[in-house]
Amino acid sequence: MLSDTDYGGNACGARRPKKRSSGESPADEQSLRASGRQLNVRVKRSNNPPPGQSKRKATETEEEDEQSEKKYRKCEKAGCSAIYPVCFASASERCAKNGYTSRWYHLSCGEHFCNECFDHYYRSHKDGYETFASWKKVWTTNGKSEPSLKAFMADQQLPFWVQCTKPDCRKWRQLTKEIQLTASLAATYRCGMKFNNIKNDGPDQCSQPEDMRVAEVTNSWWHAMLILPPLFKDSPASPFLVAYYPDCVGMSPSGSLSTVTKAELRADHCRAVQPQIPGLCPYFQPFYQPNECGKALCVRPDMMELDELYEFPEFSRDPTMYLALRNLILASWNSNCTEVLTLEKCAQHIIVRGLVRVCCVQEMDRVLHFMTRKGLINTGVLAVKQPLLPERYGTKNVIVIGAGASGLAAAKQLQNFGTQVVVLEARDRIGGRVWDDMSLGVTVGRGAQIVNGCVNNPIALMCEQMGIKMHKLGERCDLFQKGGVTTDPAIDKRMDFHFNAILDVVSEWRKDKSQHQDTPLGEKVQEVKKNFLQESGIQFSELEEKVLQFHLSNLEYACGSTLDQVSARSWDHNEFFAQFSGDHTLLTQGYSVLLHKLADGLDIRTKCPVQAIDYSGDVVKVTSTNGSQWTAHKVLVTVPLTLLQKNMIQFNPPLPERKLKAIHSLGAGIIEKIAVQFPCRFWDKKIQGADYFGHIPPNPDKRGMFSVFYDMDPQGKQAVLMSVISGNSVTTVQDMEDKEVLEECMKVLQELFKEQEVPEPLGFFVTRWSTDLWAQMSYSFVKTGGSGEAYDILAEDVQGKLFFAGEATNRHFPQTVTGAYLSGVREASKMTAM
Repeated sequence: MLSDTDYGGNACGARRPKKRSSGESPADEQSLRASGRQLNVRVKRSNNPPPGQSKRKATETEEEDEQSEKKYRKCEKAGCSAIYPVCFASASERCAKNGYTSRWYHLSCGEHFCNECFDHYYRSHKDGYETFASWKKVWTTNGKSEPSLKAFMADQQLPFWVQCTKPDCRKWRQLTKEIQLTASLAATYRCGMKFNNIKNDGPDQCSQPEDMRVAEVTNSWWHAMLILPPLFKDSPASPFLVAYYPDCVGMSPSGSLSTVTKAELRADHCRAVQPQIPGLCPYFQPFYQPNECGKALCVRPDMMELDELYEFPEFSRDPTMYLALRNLILASWNSNCTEVLTLEKCAQHIIVRGLVRVCCVQEMDRVLHFMTRKGLINTGVLAVKQPLLPERYGTKNVIVIGAGASGLAAAKQLQNFGTQVVVLEARDRIGGRVWDDMSLGVTVGRGAQIVNGCVNNPIALMCEQMGIKMHKLGERCDLFQKGGVTTDPAIDKRMDFHFNAILDVVSEWRKDKSQHQDTPLGEKVQEVKKNFLQESGIQFSELEEKVLQFHLSNLEYACGSTLDQVSARSWDHNEFFAQFSGDHTLLTQGYSVLLHKLADGLDIRTKCPVQAIDYSGDVVKVTSTNGSQWTAHKVLVTVPLTLLQKNMIQFNPPLPERKLKAIHSLGAGIIEKIAVQFPCRFWDKKIQGADYFGHIPPNPDKRGMFSVFYDMDPQGKQAVLMSVISGNSVTTVQDMEDKEVLEECMKVLQELFKEQEVPEPLGFFVTRWSTDLWAQMSYSFVKTGGSGEAYDILAEDVQGKLFFAGEATNRHFPQTVTGAYLSGVREASKMTAM
């Protein structure tokens, strides 16, 4: 036993036992000591002290208190609940254990180490110094934070805590110091589990009480008293974030060895390089790399987003724990998006020492629910057997009007959350403006079929979940002129440069212009072009003019309108937001296969056109044209913009003036398509494996008439071409019969392939979206005098009862199936949060 002098003249660590009330055992006192809490045992006195002894007794008590103060020292951390701390380290032979030390070092309210153990690692002449120095070197090499001794103790010396996996137990247990926690151990741990093949024949260990310190962790003050944030080891996020300092993204520098040097990290790279992770879909890039440009649906792994700060304000000062949890969740989901990501699957990967692991697992549940509700994880066409969110989120019933991409996305999310949903669809089919035609031997989308930018695109996610391969579209697009001549690529490149330069001047012009100073894009383009030619003295050749017309037709295709209706100030309003990057792909199986999978298990009523929505009462009443009525707490409207503009649904009370103004400030764009089947692939030799080829219009009046032809079978087995009709040519086609449109198309093909015989078609179809009763449009655009803000106003709910989704409500990604889908996910999240 150590003597008083062994402690440098201080009082010894042994304490005289306190007087106990009946039933209190030494073991009970020790467990209370270990918890860091003081138990005040009040002993009832049956006799008063004899006269004259009161003063002597009081003096003795004071002396005992002084002796106690000498023998024991409280934690100096203000607010710490540990009256009698216990050293967890036991590193030094002179460790104070639960006795006296000259200073206690606080890590959490239940975890302290003594001054003797501090010296053991910190003093260069002590045995533990080399261990600390080696750790410090690794930490300094990889990390950004201070490699303090407290950080060393938290990272290397604290014991691990693990939760029993038996559903009727779930108690937390402290592992002995020599046992390292792994994901597999966390996934299988049971109370009393023996290691090294030692059999456990004792009583049921689950019946043993849980350490009282665990209960303290659940209190809000516990986290505030934590000295160091938790830094995870072996996090699933580690392979995604090798270019970051690990401690900046919630990971331990000692457990996340990086091959990237600090100099490389700090260098201002022009181009970020995505880490190559074996087996990971290349379109899944959830985290920004350092110095990387804007990329849709991507997060900074070292910063909280605004909605995260709003939901978790307690992490605003030090977001490390939140970032560690969020990054782990995102990495786990992107590594396996075919199964529901649960708390159990995530918790086993939280490898961090100390009681803070209990706190992390508790917080993981909240973060998991938040990210599920926002549609960041557990989304797409995932098969869900039980509600993804707690019962409080799924008490209301919802009616969704429209079974297009947005309506189905919202309904699927809400149902997966545990909400009762009914979908009302006017057509006899689902899909809305997604409508795939298979009559020509291959799938041809009468509506959408191309995915523009696949990185982080939810369409790519659903394809991955279903095992569907997307065809990457090549960049080569030869431009053919009248007579079948292939345009010199240099001319195409030069005119593409001039075309983009004109648009750059328009962008510069609009910087200081108000909405009232707006002008049609077509007029502004012509004005800029005229000024350029006058000032530069350059003259475009006849061919160059025609190539410029080709590029303008592509712009009209993108806008879905003639340029004289489009706002010069806001035609590309969404370009200010991060857009989807990466490959453009063709869904050879069509979008319908995804939407039908989304529709699985949903209550969808087709042939139910909605005529009126009454939201004047506590519940919303929805009436169809045949008189049928439904009621719900909330209603989501996903009908195309045109139907709102034409008042095809009567709202009671009428929609707010602000919303009506926004509805009419957007345009309902129209493009049409023609698809033609041939007996052979006559174009193969000329286009040499390209996915499409362009047609330079012979004159401006023909602009937009079959500008680009797409090969609809990349496998090269079927012979089907599809072309788009845009701009003023849409009006021309509206007055023609389908056969006349086919004849015009055949004339163009015969002119482009003049050197050979173009065979007679076997079949064809022409779309008529402009006259489709339940669409009357293709996609939205900002009209002259309007602004991108109209999309946000359309997305606003009315009285918390009426909600809106669809491509025309998505300011970031309008005009696309992706935008429609995401708007549905957004509204499902909004309704659930309310």
